[in-house]
This record gives sequence, C-alpha cells and structure tokens, in this order.
Amino acid sequence: MGKEIAGKPNHSSLPDRSELREKVIESIANTMDLYGVNHTFGKLYGVMYFEDRAMTLEEMKTSMNMSKSNMSYAVRSLTESQMIYKLEEKKERQDQYVAETDFYRTFQNFFGIKLQREVDVMLESIRDVIPDLTAIILSEHTHAQEREEALRDLHKLQHAEQYYIWLQGFVDRLREGKLYEEASSLLEE
Repeated sequence: MGKEIAGKPNHSSLPDRSELREKVIESIANTMDLYGVNHTFGKLYGVMYFEDRAMTLEEMKTSMNMSKSNMSYAVRSLTESQMIYKLEEKKERQDQYVAETDFYRTFQNFFGIKLQREVDVMLESIRDVIPDLTAIILSEHTHAQEREEALRDLHKLQHAEQYYIWLQGFVDRLREGKLYEEASSLLEE
C-alpha cells in the first residue's frame, strides 16, 4: 500500500470513478438489450443517467460518437419510452434532454408502455375473432370436426382474454404506482 501524507490517504490504490461508471453504463445497456432496446440506446441512457445536467443532441452525439441520424433515432426511442425527457428550455437554440434517474419510474414507464401495447393489440384481435368463431360453431353448415376445432380455439381465446384482462389490471396498477407502494409497504413490515 502507498504512504499516507499528512493524514490523507493515498488515492492511487482506489479504483477510477469513470471506470466504475462505465461498468454500470455497460450493464444498463446489456440489461436494456434483454428487453429489446438497442444496446447503443441503452448505453446512451446510461451516460445520461450519470449526467448531472441536461444534454443537447450535439453533446450526446459527441459523447457517444454516433451519427446525427442514429442519435436522433435513439433520443426519439428513449423519449417515447419515457426514459429521457425533452426540457422546455433550450440551450443555444438546441433542445435539451435529461434522463429519468428513478429506476422505479423507468420500470413503471417502460413496462407500462410495452405491456399496454401488448394488451391493446391482443384484446383487439381476440375480440375481433371471437364472434366469427362463435358463428362457425353455431352454423348448421359447419362440419363436426371443424366445429370441434373452432370450439377449442374459442376456449383458448377466452382463456387468453381473461389473461389480458388481468394484465390490463396489472398495467393500471403499475402506471398508478400502486405496485411500488405495495412493495414498499411489504419491505417496511
């Protein structure tokens, strides 16, 4: 170990803070990649997460060494997921963006948006198909085997519909912050 000088510890044995940040930024990018977010976009979010200030597109582009078009796409994607926000005030006539740093809120926003899309797409499709399947089942012109298969499909879709109704309730609780409140109260017990 190094010497201490006048009561001050030798910092040469301490890890470099920027390397520690980079390790976490890379982990953020890797985990976001698991959820279908482009690795580079995840890295941008990680960089912005550690910034104590808003950043312009130009600053992000320089920091990430990305093309302007890729940077614009990344910012649009992260903004739509509510992981970063565009500020009202501009810096030298340029838009400024800041990252959401509360991981509970990023989870709430990101998964709320993704799950709501799934619920909307699936319920619309299921509810569009069920009346036609029912018509096939009830028709006197449907052959017995076709009726049986349509009935099996109908039961599967009714079960799926119940799941998506449950999932809608989950999404509602997630967006309202109720899941976080419930988890917090469990941790306090």
